[in-house]
Amino acid sequence: MSDTIIELKGLTKKYGDFTAVDRLDLSITKGEVFGLLGPNGAGKSTTILMMLGLTEPTSGKVSVCGIDSTVNPIEVKRRVGYLPDDVGFYEQLSGRDNLLYTARLNRLSWREAEKRVDRLLDRVGLREASAKKAGKYSRGMRQRLGLADVLVKNPEVIILDEPTLGIDPIGVREFLDLIVSLSREERITVLLSSHHLHQVQQVCDRVGIFVAGKLLAQGNIAELSKALFSDKEPYSTEARIERTETTDGRPLAEGLRARLLGLRGVVSVRVDGNRFYIGSTQDVTTLVAQTIVDSGFGLKSLNMKEYGLDDIYTKYFEGGELYGKTA
Repeated sequence: MSDTIIELKGLTKKYGDFTAVDRLDLSITKGEVFGLLGPNGAGKSTTILMMLGLTEPTSGKVSVCGIDSTVNPIEVKRRVGYLPDDVGFYEQLSGRDNLLYTARLNRLSWREAEKRVDRLLDRVGLREASAKKAGKYSRGMRQRLGLADVLVKNPEVIILDEPTLGIDPIGVREFLDLIVSLSREERITVLLSSHHLHQVQQVCDRVGIFVAGKLLAQGNIAELSKALFSDKEPYSTEARIERTETTDGRPLAEGLRARLLGLRGVVSVRVDGNRFYIGSTQDVTTLVAQTIVDSGFGLKSLNMKEYGLDDIYTKYFEGGELYGKTA
């Protein structure tokens, strides 16, 4: 049995002449935290609405938990929890009473509803505020209450649309930690839609870069980095040494550069004063350090550049559609 829990094939949504989502192919497996990354207006929310069966695609197919969202949206909603960027609650009811209301709508008995709600309030850290009216909750508290609300029905999938907007840094960290623990401990699949690169990189197993209705790339950070920053030189290392000449007065670049170029995996070496910039196909920091020391030069610093999601995101915007998809 396949572990694929969300599958989109050629998914397209048009509004007149405007294409909001353009031939989207995406596969997400059970228990995965997938980040859908892109600027506002990229088509992320429209994609989510099609997954939930709240709007019909112009063409293509969408399957969630093995169910066609277009044909059977009610069944999809039974299995999927959705947390929008701004959660609506009954402001005059307490946080606990809001959750109990949701539990009863999902046909839980009063006994089971109370048991599950109290467990979830503990899980999201709102036990002490459970009797407080929802209208008095802070933004961060409302989002945590919203997460508890979507968990009431024991969903297989949670879709979060910009869930950390307006939350303070500590609240964001706690919220993201909770998302990761849910995925790891209960194998809940999480689709996180956001334009906050750092947050996505912190918690997601894979990311999809979504721009102008198109999924330009998908994969983990290492895969995207390798695809973008040269297949030949995905690693970049900077070494700084103490002196620029050998004991007999010859420039160090002549001998040391040649020795570094001879290391396994090294593709290029550029010298700038007492700094060496080494491009390679693998992590060569240990070999570079050993070579420099064995050659009689003091090593002052050694750093390997790791490309982050901000580098990747910027690169895709520079290249646009010139870059192909990766898996």
